[in-house]
Amino acid sequence: MVASQENIFSPESVCQVLMKYGLLNEGQRVEIFKKKGEIKRKLEKICAMRQASASSKGRLSNHVTAVDVIASLQMERADDPSKTLDEEIIFQALAKSWKIPYKKIDPLKLDLNLVTTTIPHTFAMKHLVLPIAIKDGFLTIATPNPFNMEVMEDIARVSHLQVRPVVSTKSDILKLISEFFGFKRSIAAAEHEFALPAVDLGNLEQYIKLRSTDELPSNDQHIVNAVDHLFRYAFDQRASDIHIEPKREKSRVRLRIDGVLHTVYELPKGVHSAIISRIKNISRLDMAEKRRPQDGRIKMAKDGVEAEIRVSSIPTTFGEKLVMRVMDPEVLFQDLEHLGFTSLDLIRYQQFINMPHGIVLVCGPTGSGKSTTLYSTLRYLSSPEINITTVEDPIEMVYEDFNQIAVQPAVGITFGSILRNILRQDPDIIMIGEMRDLETAENAVQAALTGHLVLSTLHTNDAPSSINRLLDLGVPAFLIKATLVGVLAQRLVRKICPHCRETFEIDQAELSSCGLDLGKGGALNLARGKGCVKCRGTGYLGRSGVYEVLPVTDSVRRHITQECSNEAILDVARKDGMITLRENAVKKLTEGKTTYQEVLRVTWEQL
Repeated sequence: MVASQENIFSPESVCQVLMKYGLLNEGQRVEIFKKKGEIKRKLEKICAMRQASASSKGRLSNHVTAVDVIASLQMERADDPSKTLDEEIIFQALAKSWKIPYKKIDPLKLDLNLVTTTIPHTFAMKHLVLPIAIKDGFLTIATPNPFNMEVMEDIARVSHLQVRPVVSTKSDILKLISEFFGFKRSIAAAEHEFALPAVDLGNLEQYIKLRSTDELPSNDQHIVNAVDHLFRYAFDQRASDIHIEPKREKSRVRLRIDGVLHTVYELPKGVHSAIISRIKNISRLDMAEKRRPQDGRIKMAKDGVEAEIRVSSIPTTFGEKLVMRVMDPEVLFQDLEHLGFTSLDLIRYQQFINMPHGIVLVCGPTGSGKSTTLYSTLRYLSSPEINITTVEDPIEMVYEDFNQIAVQPAVGITFGSILRNILRQDPDIIMIGEMRDLETAENAVQAALTGHLVLSTLHTNDAPSSINRLLDLGVPAFLIKATLVGVLAQRLVRKICPHCRETFEIDQAELSSCGLDLGKGGALNLARGKGCVKCRGTGYLGRSGVYEVLPVTDSVRRHITQECSNEAILDVARKDGMITLRENAVKKLTEGKTTYQEVLRVTWEQL
């Protein structure tokens, strides 16, 4: 079947398809025809301005269609007024009508070389076509117009493969062409300027090759573009960490999304040093120092909001490895009600953070969300009448309502030593990044005894064991009794993707064999994610906190002695009503918010 773009994308054709599937009503159709001329002129004007500023390689010949007009109106869907009639749902309906598969492209699963070497950039941009997969002799091409047969035949002739079109949105195709070809072009240009030897054992042995320069300059425009592409990509994918890892012959880029690492690029080894140098340059690290670890930070604008990026460099066998932690203010500063507390635990936690003085500890391993809890707590407590001072290593996120101090051991600023100076600064609330030694613990205790609220973190598996940890550091039991007001232990569980959530039946005996007893017999109805384009097939989207809140009550205090055991503290705390990590995780499971696999993963130590 051959159809012209004018026919398939005419207002009449598109509206007819949308009404057929109940996405549009007659009143909305009339409104579209009334406004289509004005909207189309506006969109064409915007398109012309973009064309004028674009390079010749990036020129787009496709004109504004009815899909663009309807999507720009942001109408309510006739079948579900809570949702918008956006470009994606319009193309899904058109694909269904055309009987051609619709494909929501996951950038993490695209092969950079396949996308950028199969067809030229100019051809891809002109005809809005993107190669996304090769399988069984077929080349899959994503395009908003699958009926452009002449283009499909050209691709088949050049690639020597049979072409199979799938439908994708125009904006997705444009975005991916720009990102992938832009990144590839920058890397290829940089690699052409300089090539390292095939194997580089950077920190183990010196490889000397006489050249006018020993590495690409960090201000080379191609490298600047490549690094900018990398950061934009990480932001788009909601990554919390970016890893750039040198290997024997390649350099690997991985993103951590919802706690799981995904490999996104394999770069030529020749550009690794230049990319590392560029990032070290903008994060104010010593570019010449490659033998010792360094820490730095970058402030970057993300959709009009400033995001902090914490940079860590460390020498490895094949060169320097960089890990960048993306500190998103939308994640770090949240309302306490949205962190994942149960209503009872939230009340208890708010009770002891509103105490006038004492020590509040937040416990958990690295990556368990302690920073988010502390920053969200401080913002909750912050007011013009309160002086909040923090000591951090390093400062995670600069926030002007707090007085933030960075630990600098080289000039004598440590967690322990700076606390004595802070007490002369008239603080009301003090946040210590980590209670890691006796000096810090003793000074925190003194601050609490002199009428200050002290918040800090401690690396323990659960809330009751924090008391033994303080005893191990050397804090006397009577001082712990006098100052500790509450302990919060936490973990992060991945949430079930709401877009592909389904319920299923499982027998309690099967759960028991995995080590999870819900205290019920027979079959149970639980939830899971089937896997969809929104969650990249994982079944999970986003994360939520699981908490264990231990208020230090009179009965708990009576059991705090130099020889007290975790079991005794846990037993007393549970009698006082404390809900354990495992029990709270199981509650999220039965409410359909997470899966039993996540419950077992994050609460294994309580088996």
